[in-house]
Amino acid sequence: MISMEGYEKNSHAVYAIKYHIIWVTKFGYQILRGQLAVRTRELIRQGCEARRIGILQGSVGKEHIHLLLSCPPSLGPSKSCSI
Repeated sequence: MISMEGYEKNSHAVYAIKYHIIWVTKFGYQILRGQLAVRTRELIRQGCEARRIGILQGSVGKEHIHLLLSCPPSLGPSKSCSI
């Protein structure tokens, strides 16, 4: 029997969709520090909550942001990345 742990359900599907997204600053400028990093993290959380996207892991570096997101099947990568 297959374990259903880690899967989510809606009315038409059982799914476990995860996207690994990396945003990089232009020219690799190291600008994501201090208050800018904190505010960026807050905006990402707000955008994900509004779209019912779960943040499984995430980190804000000086020149990039890593996110591991769990999305419903109604959102494709292009929609989930426009947070």
